[in-house]
Amino acid sequence: MSYKAPVKDMLFGIQHLANIDAIAQLPGFEDAGLETAQAVLEECAKFNEAVVAPLNWEGDKNPSSWKDGVVTTTPGFKEAFKQYADGGWQGLQHPTDVGGQGLPKTIGAACGEMLNSANMSFALCPLLSDGAIEALLTAGSDELKAVYLEKLVSGQWTGTMNLTEPQAGSDLALVRTRAEPLADGSYKIFGTKIFITYGEHDMAENIVHLVLARVQGAPEGVKGISLFVVPKFMVGKDGSLRARNDVHCVSIEHKMGIKASPTAVLQYGDHGGAVGYLVGQENRGLEYMFIMMNAARYAVGMQGIAVAERAYQKAVQFAKDRVQSRPVDGSMNTSAPIIHHPDVKRMLMTMRAYTEGCRAMATAAAAAYDAAHHHPDADTRKQNQAFYEFMVPLVKGYSTEMSLEVTSLGVQVHGGMGFIEETGAAQYYRDAKILTIYEGTTAIQANDLVGRKTARDGGQTAKAIVAQIEGTEAALQVSATPDALAVLKRLKAARLALVEVIDFVAGNTKASPNAVFAGSVPYLMLAGNVMAGWQMARSLLVAQGLLTQGEDAAFMQAKITTARFYADHLLCKAPGLRDSIVDGAGSVNGLALEAF
Repeated sequence: MSYKAPVKDMLFGIQHLANIDAIAQLPGFEDAGLETAQAVLEECAKFNEAVVAPLNWEGDKNPSSWKDGVVTTTPGFKEAFKQYADGGWQGLQHPTDVGGQGLPKTIGAACGEMLNSANMSFALCPLLSDGAIEALLTAGSDELKAVYLEKLVSGQWTGTMNLTEPQAGSDLALVRTRAEPLADGSYKIFGTKIFITYGEHDMAENIVHLVLARVQGAPEGVKGISLFVVPKFMVGKDGSLRARNDVHCVSIEHKMGIKASPTAVLQYGDHGGAVGYLVGQENRGLEYMFIMMNAARYAVGMQGIAVAERAYQKAVQFAKDRVQSRPVDGSMNTSAPIIHHPDVKRMLMTMRAYTEGCRAMATAAAAAYDAAHHHPDADTRKQNQAFYEFMVPLVKGYSTEMSLEVTSLGVQVHGGMGFIEETGAAQYYRDAKILTIYEGTTAIQANDLVGRKTARDGGQTAKAIVAQIEGTEAALQVSATPDALAVLKRLKAARLALVEVIDFVAGNTKASPNAVFAGSVPYLMLAGNVMAGWQMARSLLVAQGLLTQGEDAAFMQAKITTARFYADHLLCKAPGLRDSIVDGAGSVNGLALEAF
C-alpha cells in the first residue's frame, strides 16, 4: 500500500492549534503564513509519496551493506537523496544566510513527519545533519561555519553525532575517545565510536562527524568532554575536498528494524590520528551536544508519529479489503470486510486518536519553539521556551511509546497476515522499537522531566502549563454539546491527576528519590497523555465551530469523533496512572535484589 500524506490534518493543526498567522507576524517569518504552509506541505507530500515512500520496503529487504570499509546504501537511496537535496528540503528550517529557507519549525515539523512516514531509514540521514547544523550554528567558530554550514544545509555533505562508545552508552562520563592538541590549533582524535547513524554511506561526497572526546588533562566525568568536527575528507580553505581523514568504518550493525539506515562502528586514529577541530570551548562539549540532542529528541518524537500514521493507513486499507465473518449486529447476511466489526473499529480508532493527539501536541510545541526564537518580547520568548522545553521529553517519550502500541495494533488488525513479512505491517512494528531507545531512552526522558523540568523549580513551570488547560475546560463548558461535556469530564479529571503528581514529584524528589523515580516513566506517560488530550479538546472546539459554518463537514465530524474517542478511551487512564505513581512506589522498590 502506498503512503498518502495527511496534509489536511497537518494544516488543521498548523492553522488552528499553532496559529500560523500569528507566527507569520514574527520577525523573519513574514512570508510563512497559511498559504506558504499549504504550498510547502503539498509539494513535500508529492515528493515523499512518489520518490521516498516506494523505497521503504525495499530498504527492509535490501539493507545497507558494508565491505572493506565501504558502505553501499539500498538501491535507489542515493538518487532519492540527491533529489531531496536538490529540492532544498535539507535547508527548510535553517537560516537563509547559510543557504536555508528559514521557515518556522511549525512547517518544518510537518515535513519531517512526512519524510519519516515515507521512509524512516532514509529520513535518519537528514535528521542527523540537522543536529550537526544546529550545533555549528550555536557554538561553531566563524571559520568552521564558513567551511561546513552551507554544504551541510544544501545536503551536499551530511552530518553525524558521535557520542556512544562500547563502554559509554547513556553514561557519557565514561567517554574515553581522546584529543591531542596540535601546534596549528587542530587536534588529533583517537578512539572508537559505536551506533553512529549514517557514519559511512555513499549518498554524499563528504560526511562531517561531530565527535565527543577528552582533551589530555581534562577533568574526569562529563565536565571534561569537548566537541570536535572531524570530516571524512579534509577540506581546503576554498571548500574543495582533500585527502581522506583517519576515520574509518570497521563494521555496521545488523538490526531488528531501520535496516536500511547504516549504523556504523567508527575507528578514529588507527593511522596516526584523525584531524579534528574544536567546536566552541574545551570541556563544554556536552552542553553543545545537548543542542543537537534536543533538536534530535523532538525529531524522534515526530518519527513516532510518522510511523504510527503509516501503520494506521495500512491497517485501515487492510480492514476495508479483508473479508471475514458476518457483522455481529446481523446487518449483513454474508461475510463482510472486517472494518464492520466493533473491535476492529476500536483498534483503528485507538491508532487514529493516538496519532492525531501526538501530532497536535507536537504542533503546539513547534509553535512555542518558533515564538521562543523569534518573538520580539523577551518575556514571551522566555515563557515559550519554558513551554517548549517541558514538551520535548513528552513529544519524544510519549509519542514513541505510543508508536509501539499503534504499530502493534497494526499487526493485530492484519491478524495472521500481520505476522507475515510480505504484508509489510511487521516492518513498522520493528522500526518503531528503536524510537523508545535512541536519543535517550524513555526513562532518560522521564529523568529529564522529573529533574530539570519539574523538581528544579518546585513544579512551577509544569503547573503554569497545566493551568492553561482550565481555559479549554471553560470553553468546553460554554460549548455544552454532549461531545464537549464528555471531553470536559475526562480532561478535568486528567488535569487534577496531573497536578497531584506534579506536587508529589516536586515535593519528594530530594527526600525520597527512589519513590519518585519509580514512577518517573508513568509520570511522563501521564503528562504526555494529558497534553495530547488537551490539544484534542482544543481541536474539538475548533471543529465544532467550523462545522456550524458548513466547512468540510465530513472532516470536522471525524475530528470531533476522534477527540471524543481520545477522551473516552485514552485520557480516562490518567487517574489510574496518578494512583500508581503516588501510591505505588513501595512495591516497585520492595523486592530484595537477590529475589529477582
